[in-house]
Amino acid sequence: MASEKARSAVFAALGDPLRLRIADELARSDRTPGELLEWLEISSALLAHHLDVLESAGVVERRASEADGRKRFVRLVPRHRHLLVSNGKMQRVVFVCTHNSARSQLAAGLWQRLTGQVAASGGTEPAEQVHPLAAQTARRHDLDLGDGRPTRITSDMLRGATVITVCDRAHDDLARPLSRLHWSVPDPVAVGTMHAFERAFDDLSERIVPLVNSLQTRPSTKGIKQ
Repeated sequence: MASEKARSAVFAALGDPLRLRIADELARSDRTPGELLEWLEISSALLAHHLDVLESAGVVERRASEADGRKRFVRLVPRHRHLLVSNGKMQRVVFVCTHNSARSQLAAGLWQRLTGQVAASGGTEPAEQVHPLAAQTARRHDLDLGDGRPTRITSDMLRGATVITVCDRAHDDLARPLSRLHWSVPDPVAVGTMHAFERAFDDLSERIVPLVNSLQTRPSTKGIKQ
């Protein structure tokens, strides 16, 4: 259990309305500081102050983009997601990564497993097949990947949907980042081990389970191995 001092720091950091608003947004989506500036319409100095307070309290962390190491994503520390409210309604969900061979496929399967609602997935540059280790990970966690064929995203697929990019390169490939959500999930294919694919699954689960709970659905965790 966290110490009283650490817990007090978290609650103090979240006690400011603007910092709470930032943290609530990060419960849904990783954001660059530039995106937060555009969304909040505040000065860069004020944003930097609030992010420093949240980071010092262990509420958020900053992670370099895999697509562009000069870019940083601000990310809510997973253990605090249950404290926050994910704002906004979810429409038909589409998960997007570059090759649609691993992360977006697993995310769509997990979303369907927890909500009973089919989610689509696609890639900006789809591979020829789902990665074998992604398919093994899906079977291990009883996920249905449908026909298991990578698909290229289209404007029709994205129109009117809640779009969630799950890789940093896809985030950069698509326009209008504030119109969608982004989860900076490390690429397991680049590592090529079962452990990396399981870690990607865990990362996606840490995002999806609190999000589903915040939408006041009743997710089933049967068969989901954490």
